[in-house]
Amino acid sequence: MSGDSPLSGDDATHSSSPGDADHLPLSKDVFVSYASPDVAVANALVESLERHGIRCWIAPRDVTPGALYADCIIQAINEAKTLVLVLSASSIASKHVGKEVERASSKGRPIIPLKVDSAQLTTAFEYFLSESQWIDAGAGGMDDATARLVEAVRRHLDPSATVLGHLKQPINRPRGMATRARWIVAVGVAVLSVALAYFVIEEPWLPRHIAEQKSAAQPVTVAFTPPPHSIAVLPFVNMSGDASQEYFSDGVTEELLNSLSRLNELQVVARTSSFSFKGQNADISTIAHKLNVAAILEGSVRRAGNTVRVTVQLIDTRTGFHVWSQTYDRTLNDILKVQTDVATSVAHQLEVNLGGDEADKIELGSTKNPAAFDAYLRGTHLLLRGDTDEAGGRAAVMAFNQAVAMDPSYALAHAGHAAALANLAIFNAKPGERASLREQAKEAAEQAVALAPQLGQVHLVLAELDAFLLLDYAAAAPEFDRAMALSPGSAGVLEAFAGFSGQLGHVEAAVQSAQRAVRLDPQHVDAYIGLGQAFYYAHRYDEALATLQHADALVPHSHYIQALVTMAVFASGQTEQAQHLCETASTPLDDDFRHHCLAEVYHLLGRQADAERHLAELKAVNGDGSAYGYALIYAQWGNKAESLRWLNTAQRLHSPGLQSLRVDWELDPIRNTPEFKAIEARMNFPH
Repeated sequence: MSGDSPLSGDDATHSSSPGDADHLPLSKDVFVSYASPDVAVANALVESLERHGIRCWIAPRDVTPGALYADCIIQAINEAKTLVLVLSASSIASKHVGKEVERASSKGRPIIPLKVDSAQLTTAFEYFLSESQWIDAGAGGMDDATARLVEAVRRHLDPSATVLGHLKQPINRPRGMATRARWIVAVGVAVLSVALAYFVIEEPWLPRHIAEQKSAAQPVTVAFTPPPHSIAVLPFVNMSGDASQEYFSDGVTEELLNSLSRLNELQVVARTSSFSFKGQNADISTIAHKLNVAAILEGSVRRAGNTVRVTVQLIDTRTGFHVWSQTYDRTLNDILKVQTDVATSVAHQLEVNLGGDEADKIELGSTKNPAAFDAYLRGTHLLLRGDTDEAGGRAAVMAFNQAVAMDPSYALAHAGHAAALANLAIFNAKPGERASLREQAKEAAEQAVALAPQLGQVHLVLAELDAFLLLDYAAAAPEFDRAMALSPGSAGVLEAFAGFSGQLGHVEAAVQSAQRAVRLDPQHVDAYIGLGQAFYYAHRYDEALATLQHADALVPHSHYIQALVTMAVFASGQTEQAQHLCETASTPLDDDFRHHCLAEVYHLLGRQADAERHLAELKAVNGDGSAYGYALIYAQWGNKAESLRWLNTAQRLHSPGLQSLRVDWELDPIRNTPEFKAIEARMNFPH
């Protein structure tokens, strides 16, 4: 993706987007590819191109909310008419930018490089840019280069037109929300959701997409039989007259939702599903039926200086009547008291019995310091918006630092600090910085647990740090168990626990948790992906495919979902159907996964030369980066020695695919060898 996309198995870095642009369809005239250090140049180019009526696609601005990040990049490149490349030492060094250029070249898209420094090209860049029209910013300055770029793009879009006299009207658009990255931490909302790598070649078990079985996606429908204590909290409307206060109104909503979800008698729909209706003007009945809830809480927040007005109303979705409403005029010092009052009133209206312990849960891990609370909301907002640019990542760390400094006993702020540090380590760490950031993240998470040992969300942050950042599964297991015991009604906890349990081979626990997560998060594609993955681990392939139809309805044409569909078909013994899916160009699969699939399928069909050709192409592109994938292929070929050699390489490189070592059926041919057992022992998996 532009700004260092996750088009490979390594950590990715995504840049911030230009201001004042909202979503258009993915199909645009120009795809802008750049590395994060060049974000300012990229943004300026987009502004200039769009001022001349040229529609640009740039990440993360144009990633559709709720969509899978890498899928949007691939689709955007496929649909763009040309690719503009900010060519610099940073982009030349970025394998992600390289993959974007390679993909555009393979699709026959014209590539227009704008060279901003004197860096030498690699052989790969020389190859893909050998026929491209170059623009050198060093010759006449950036203004001249930008003007020449506009003219060059216009010629590619319409060879008969010139820039003068054939311009469309400029497009003026508000800023759009970026999709949530899979390694995002939303403390108190979705906590640490650590995505390991995009390429299925690194993790071929990951769910991807349904196209062959379902050419036209149908909406997900849920029978309207809401449990009596079920509720959705819709995002409160920002009535402050200041768009910059959106973080505050969203944050108040999220904190209230989290407080309610700690009450075990309530079934609270997850934030991702509740917030999916933001800005849609959907009626209450439609929302209630899609979320299958008996009650909906909606409201507004108006902030002016040190005063806040919060208006809330509770609606019985079965009758459509408002059963309770209240307006609170408070100072910022009392905003947390409002949160407690609202949560308590809602519980009473829904006839939930609040004992002493339940009431205490509402404010668990929080603060009474309004400035610390505000800083915490700012940090959480930065994490939730899904951007992974360095500036945003460091701003989130700074916000949580401020919250902790103002209230050292603020457990959720410590957890947020851990989450932000983890994101920084994953996406933006400078050379030699990653190890230190990991240690700081671990310390912050442990401090959060020490301050609020009864808060499931902080245990989940520590669990996911241990499992997915530090690869310490033995340490992660008791933290996952504790998070589940304390927060059985949190969709984020359920989804994470299901994924972890499935990787350990505890497939029934994984399926049960994933099923509960779907009930609490029915509009979130990751919930269905997680359930499909749990069924896949359990070798219940028909159920996996049926579940992934729901994921497809939410995010159609996803490479990410289709790959698991294909693997489920293959694992169930339908080799020729898997061959058809992988050979058919219209099947939305990433090229790397296609090579991986055909390397295994052709071997089974006796076409070994073709199988070896696809493996060779995979190695040529990814090198050692797909070591785990090579181990799977060689295991299926019966070449135990090569499979084990690559598996050792994957372990040396800390390949994220190793997390599924216990359950990957493709490794079954080597599973009982002494060498495999030694590798598994070094992974220190809990029993």
